[in-house]
Amino acid sequence: MHGAPPPRRTPASVAARYLTGGLTLLGVLLALALAGRADIPAFGQTGAVQPAVVMVPGFWDPRRRPERPDLSRITAIRFLTEVDYPPFNFPGPDGNPTGLNVDLARMICEEIKINCTIQMRRFDTLVDALTENHGDAVIASLAPTPALRQRLDFSDPYYRSPARFVARRDSDIVDVIPEKLEGRKIAVMSGTAHEAYIKTFFTEAEARPYPNADAAREALRRGEVDLLFADGIQLAFWLNGTDSANCCVFKGGAFVDSHYFGEGVGIAVKRGNDLLRQALNWSLFRLWEKGQFTDLWLRYFPVNPF
Repeated sequence: MHGAPPPRRTPASVAARYLTGGLTLLGVLLALALAGRADIPAFGQTGAVQPAVVMVPGFWDPRRRPERPDLSRITAIRFLTEVDYPPFNFPGPDGNPTGLNVDLARMICEEIKINCTIQMRRFDTLVDALTENHGDAVIASLAPTPALRQRLDFSDPYYRSPARFVARRDSDIVDVIPEKLEGRKIAVMSGTAHEAYIKTFFTEAEARPYPNADAAREALRRGEVDLLFADGIQLAFWLNGTDSANCCVFKGGAFVDSHYFGEGVGIAVKRGNDLLRQALNWSLFRLWEKGQFTDLWLRYFPVNPF
């Protein structure tokens, strides 16, 4: 019998879940600078990131290469993933798991050169399944909250979910900074970190809370609001799909304040399984270093959330 379900991945969760430690915006920028990236973003007083070119999330510093653990001690990895959270996890036409997380798990196994299995389960059962030894690692966009860190260990983050503004294509809005949005109506999901962020930093704009993502998006499509502020990952998926009817585009850059929008997503392992955690960190770094992670990301996000 399963215990209380773990928190849903948190870009759309209550703001209080984000008020924890973690990577700061400065840390992300430093990591980009250390990596020699040509797309280091500029940011203003609100923490808005303005990317010059296509950006791909990364937390890896080439000067801090993880040590290669004794991989001979790992004979197989049983990955657990979620049933339906596209584009990260979803059943393929043949019913087998697919998605960015699934492909990343397979790439990790190829890098380590071991056999792996990938089993889909309901999201709210994944943590219990891992702790009860039904798997070795959870790769399902699971946010490492303080409560989960008491039960599980996590690999280094391999992506984070920024917040973004979206406007209709015919919008005259250019700059999404507080002084340029005075009097503008901004749709947000009620009770989320996105609502809290707008009310804290965009005090001259009017936050319009909606009960769910569909309602907020529909308000933007109908012109009831000027902008929508929400999870960039889900917005990118929406903009690239048919549901948006090509109505809207991103405005401005990504907002990555970890106090509001989380510290990044890693792969969960059982507490104390340092060998597997180190192997995952080593393989993630290698995949990023060789450009394979970037290729994977851009394959699933042609409309990039960053």
